Amino acid sequence: MGGLATAERGTGARAAPPLRRAPLAAAVLLVCGLALLPFLALAGFAVREAGSSRLWLGSEGLEQLLNTLALVLAVGLIGALLGTANGWLTACCQFPGRRWLRLAQVLPLAAPAFVLAAVLVDLGSRWGFRVHGIGWAVLLLSLTTYSYVFLLSTESFSGSGQRQLEACRSLGVGPWGSFRRVALPLALPSIGAGVALSGMEVVNELGAVELLGVPTLSRGILQRWQGEGDLQGAVGLALMALVLVSLLVGAERWMRHRSRRWTIGQDGAGAQQWELGGWRRHLAQLLTLLPPLVSLGLPLTWLMLSRDQLQSDPLEDLLALTLRSLGLALAAALLTVATALLLAISRRWLSHPLLGRLTFFAGMGYAVPGTVLALALMLIGGPLQLSPLLLLLWGYGDRFLAVSKQGLDAAFEHIPPSLDESATSLGCGWLAVLRRIHLPLLRGPVLVGALLVFVDVVKELPLTFSLRPFDFDTLSVRVYQYASDERVGAALVPALLILALGLAASVALMPSLERQGKGN
Repeated sequence: MGGLATAERGTGARAAPPLRRAPLAAAVLLVCGLALLPFLALAGFAVREAGSSRLWLGSEGLEQLLNTLALVLAVGLIGALLGTANGWLTACCQFPGRRWLRLAQVLPLAAPAFVLAAVLVDLGSRWGFRVHGIGWAVLLLSLTTYSYVFLLSTESFSGSGQRQLEACRSLGVGPWGSFRRVALPLALPSIGAGVALSGMEVVNELGAVELLGVPTLSRGILQRWQGEGDLQGAVGLALMALVLVSLLVGAERWMRHRSRRWTIGQDGAGAQQWELGGWRRHLAQLLTLLPPLVSLGLPLTWLMLSRDQLQSDPLEDLLALTLRSLGLALAAALLTVATALLLAISRRWLSHPLLGRLTFFAGMGYAVPGTVLALALMLIGGPLQLSPLLLLLWGYGDRFLAVSKQGLDAAFEHIPPSLDESATSLGCGWLAVLRRIHLPLLRGPVLVGALLVFVDVVKELPLTFSLRPFDFDTLSVRVYQYASDERVGAALVPALLILALGLAASVALMPSLERQGKGN
């Protein structure tokens, strides 16, 4: 254990004896082991059942796989076009309302896809058209995931290649030519990473594809596992989903690596922007306004049309739903942020290669579909008779660890290692340094990370629906059940509560966009 705690000097506080870091290394190993154990259990089950023909996909599994691939490709294409266009327009062009429209691009993240699917299905029945099938799923999922491409592409447009763009301007090249010849090639890695992230969300989606009648891997896993009792078949689909998300994670990491190599310092500060006029100005305003307007306008329109059907649960029922959802979310947020702090500080104080690899893989749970993670946890919890609530919190911590960890990793980069070295020279251990120095400096990132995890847990459907105890519904589960039963009026209040919490998370992302915009 002492070997795991040995570190080189110069990358943080390294002066303390290795044995003082042994508890930190042991805690990191424990956390990483718990994060990876569900996937090891899934792999072990597959190995034991390797000779079973029921692990194969079958005709239904093949259809679900093909539909999932089609959704990933189609949503990725539309999301790339929309996210890149809006990222370029709001980062490098000038038109009335640009600043507020730039911030509005994160609002589609507030509306869960299953809520928008329920809204569209009901509005379609009112207005005489059928909302069903893969085409509608592509449009809806593109709307709710293009913001991933926007966030990464606009960061690239804001900070990379500004000198080349200024050279284009001096040579008389317009915005379209500069975008096509300079900005787009430089931003391609970031765009690809955003497409990969949106693909992970598509693979995870359960409620929207169920309501729209599209057979996918996530839906098939739940159907075989809980509907048909076919555990082997569910594991076969889960393994296929893991292969697919592994390819997406690999593509995302490779694209990010290329993006880091292509970034040219911080030469985007104070860059001039192209002034759009005439029809181009109006087109830019329409293109940047339409996605956030639709994602929020549809639920509000639905609310106005359905207010006469409002059939809220009894107050005590609604209060119980809200308390369960908020209680789970609060417990998961505290657990996840504490775990993320532990892993983030281990990167600073421990430099053993094994720990670095383990913490990387432990943070990959966000890419794993909720139904796959739920199935893997049941393979552990079933024989051990673990409480469903314990499994649910375990799943939340595993799935959303990366959400808070990434922000903390970035924040630690801004804390000089000399502060740690000064504290250790005065006899402080890593726990005292964390409590007295790091936590006061990391208050903002900790709160934002906790808020994002809190709202993600409230919106999470596949994991909650699969692992919740009997008669333990949450807001997201109740909205999904009401929408499936076409009980529109009863779904209104829970859906609005989820939407309000999602808006809070979107607002938490706006300061980072505002800081990027000030460079322009």
